[in-house]
Amino acid sequence: MAQDKEKSIVPEEKNESKPQNSIKRRTLIKALAGIPVLGLFSYELFAKKKYDFDKKNRVLKDLGLQNLEAPYILKPSGKKGDLLRIGIVGFGARAVTHANGLGYMHPDDVEKRKKAGTLEDWLAQEDLNVAVTGICDVFDLHAENGLTTFRNPLRAGGAKTPDIPIKRYRTYQEMIDDKDIDAIMIATPDHHHAPITAAAAKAGKHIYCEKSIALHEDELNVAYDAVKNSGVVFQMGHQITQSVIFKQAKEIIKKDILGKITLIETTTNRNSADGAWIRDRDANGNPKPGDEKSIDWLQWLGSTPYVPFSTNRYYNWQKYFAYETGMIGQLFTHEFDAVNQLLRIGIPKTVVSSGGIYYWKDDRDMPDTLHCVFEYPDRDLTLLYTASLANSRPRGRVFMGRDASMELGNSISITADGESLKYKKQIEAGLIDPSGPMISFNPTSGKIDAVTSATEKYYAARGLTTTTINGREVDVTYLHIKEWIDCIRNGKTPSASMDKTFEEGIACIMAHKSYLEHRRVEWDPVNKKIV
Repeated sequence: MAQDKEKSIVPEEKNESKPQNSIKRRTLIKALAGIPVLGLFSYELFAKKKYDFDKKNRVLKDLGLQNLEAPYILKPSGKKGDLLRIGIVGFGARAVTHANGLGYMHPDDVEKRKKAGTLEDWLAQEDLNVAVTGICDVFDLHAENGLTTFRNPLRAGGAKTPDIPIKRYRTYQEMIDDKDIDAIMIATPDHHHAPITAAAAKAGKHIYCEKSIALHEDELNVAYDAVKNSGVVFQMGHQITQSVIFKQAKEIIKKDILGKITLIETTTNRNSADGAWIRDRDANGNPKPGDEKSIDWLQWLGSTPYVPFSTNRYYNWQKYFAYETGMIGQLFTHEFDAVNQLLRIGIPKTVVSSGGIYYWKDDRDMPDTLHCVFEYPDRDLTLLYTASLANSRPRGRVFMGRDASMELGNSISITADGESLKYKKQIEAGLIDPSGPMISFNPTSGKIDAVTSATEKYYAARGLTTTTINGREVDVTYLHIKEWIDCIRNGKTPSASMDKTFEEGIACIMAHKSYLEHRRVEWDPVNKKIV
């Protein structure tokens, strides 16, 4: 039946596009002989647009994707459940987004949103029935910003701020020990993620943790065991699964539009000081605030080797391997999550990493040029990650199959392979042109609102900031937090669960270990160790 259907496409399209259309065109031209040239041109433009539209619909129908662009309906959570009391550990830039997702906003940001015309989208968010009752940050200024944010009476969804005191905790241990805290959100530098996750799980607190989960294999195992043995709901801060575009990509994979996928390439290109994590100066070049009196330096260091206080390390911690695994932990984590959520590739068999510090000749450990190859021989698949912090040429996230390739970011572009057997007849008939995209989806129409820094632009291009639902821009972090809270109330497992987080964590630690030790590393699935 599939072959008969495929055969019927070709002659029908030829009949429509040549004899019948030619007769109609000649007849109409004679009738329009006395009409100005502009009218004739308008008809030709209309005819071409109609032909292109019909052709697109034929391709969509042939691929079984005709309903893929149907509006995605944002479903309310239903029964609110009891008030959830949340504590936030670390109130830097990322936690500000968490606060907005929870329905809170700093008064200064409210005014900025008013001027930018984006406040209404935030106000339209559903009330999640939560109260942020605790802030823990080693920097007094950040803690005060958090307290001001959560005392602001203006709330998304028309919510009223609960009449519950907001407390500042000096240590995360103090917050975790408080029985009046139900859940913890972790937005600290990465070297604190695993220890805080383990401690929170053992105390029975639900956890939302930013990436990456761990720097070392041993601490990852401790955090994993603590969560799995506790029954708490854990969500890793990877929000791409909430995007409409991602849901469409999942349907495309499910329908086998690409054919057998053997190579996936993910990339990062940035070319600015901010994009290379040099962030200790403000826009005017002045040092950002902070000193030993206002920052608890020893607590910030945690279990890492002691170094004297410096705003360089405090603001630019991503550059140093004591606190982070560089671009692997900061950027590749999102790439792995996107691929793993779509294909569930799991832990690679082997990883090889290479690169170096070729441009940013400061005191960093992080390479500014990096290449990682993740091999999955049991799946006949290679995942390739390449990155540069000294070139801004845009490169995509591409899934390469036997019949087509899909580029996935804040839009989707699918291009048929010229040698595809699946689409051979459509290519020969002119229905599909392999020199350009045969299908594309772009619900945002390329619009990026209020994106200023290199990091924000990068995340927006990767589909990690907002998505369009029913014509409205919706923050995907809000959707991800909403999913976490819904799962807490309904006893379900969120999309970025601890099992997927463990797979990502091992893959990233393998890549980092390979870079540090200049060798290929391998995963031993029997003994569950990197060798």
